Amino acid sequence: MKIALTASVCVTSGACTPNPLILIEDGIIVKLGRRSELEIPGGFELREFPDAVIAPGFVDIHIHGGAGHDVMEADEAALGLIERHLAKTGVTTYLPTTVTAPLDTTLRALERLATAVETAAQSTEGTLRARPAGIHLEGPFISHQKRGVHPPEHIQPPSIELFDRMWQAARGQIKLMTVAPEVPGAIELVEEAVRRGVCVSIGHSNAESETALRAIRAGARHATHTFNAMRAFDHREPGIIGAVLSSAHTYAEIIADGIHVAPAALSMFLRCKGVDRAVLVTDAMSATGMPDGTYQLGSFAVEVKDGVALSEGKLAGSVLTLDAAVRNVMAFTGWELHDALPLVTRNPAAVVGLNCGKLEPGSPADLVVLSPTGNVLRTVSRGAGLN
Repeated sequence: MKIALTASVCVTSGACTPNPLILIEDGIIVKLGRRSELEIPGGFELREFPDAVIAPGFVDIHIHGGAGHDVMEADEAALGLIERHLAKTGVTTYLPTTVTAPLDTTLRALERLATAVETAAQSTEGTLRARPAGIHLEGPFISHQKRGVHPPEHIQPPSIELFDRMWQAARGQIKLMTVAPEVPGAIELVEEAVRRGVCVSIGHSNAESETALRAIRAGARHATHTFNAMRAFDHREPGIIGAVLSSAHTYAEIIADGIHVAPAALSMFLRCKGVDRAVLVTDAMSATGMPDGTYQLGSFAVEVKDGVALSEGKLAGSVLTLDAAVRNVMAFTGWELHDALPLVTRNPAAVVGLNCGKLEPGSPADLVVLSPTGNVLRTVSRGAGLN
């Protein structure tokens, strides 16, 4: 199928192209430029979005589920339902994220997720769904003091041997791993994971600032849901938050739902990390896109009411979608849409070294068509969605 796509503006790689023309052939972008400078070849069908914004498909590197399903569950249909739900919110690439669970449960989940990642990488079929591009291992190498809702009985001390078992189960598909750097053995684990090409994210941590900086020097380059499940900031001991916000080369993610982090804290975070190092994530759980009720996060139950997900009185993930996170950044901070878009495209892809989050000739036609206020009008996954 050959499609010519036009809109009011295209935002990619931090640049805005007015009145763009994107030529898509068999799910691949073949040309992109200003409409005034390109001709539409014969045989191409024109799809026009005159008042819309075209951007790369969104990338969510921290998500546990949606549409009533969890990424760790054994139901083979679960991921497909989650992925179709994600596509409706503009997401075309994601990292299914584990939560601390019994070891055998985690290993089986890693095996299933690795198969899903490998299948997605090998498939050339254009279907309207997000594609898993790796695994985010959140837990079990975290702090008991800042575990959040992760079950304490399944938290493990940092261990290269145990990490290797997980690495083998995942067949090398672990792209991102959350580690608490203050726990004995953590720095050695950071160094080994980095050696294997894993992006290490510091989080679920009670670390003081010097310990967090030591992990960064060892190769950690990201922070998990900044402010949440972290030692509180203090002006004499700024802790992990101070280390992350003051590190010029460290990426950091944040849950911009107005529940996990107050708008003023979000604004401060964005001022510190800027348009090049800030990342929006959802930390979404199975209840996302569903009515209030009781849902699963990994192996435990979470009660969702009025948009708040709680387990034993603690926040347990979210029901946020990435398009809503973009709109919240605009509403809470006054950022323009073109400033917020890199936080869900270019930046998360850069965190884990994915070749996505951008639009250029030769890349898959993974893109989202948005209203000027950030509402999703159309999601396109490898060309699917333009029929």
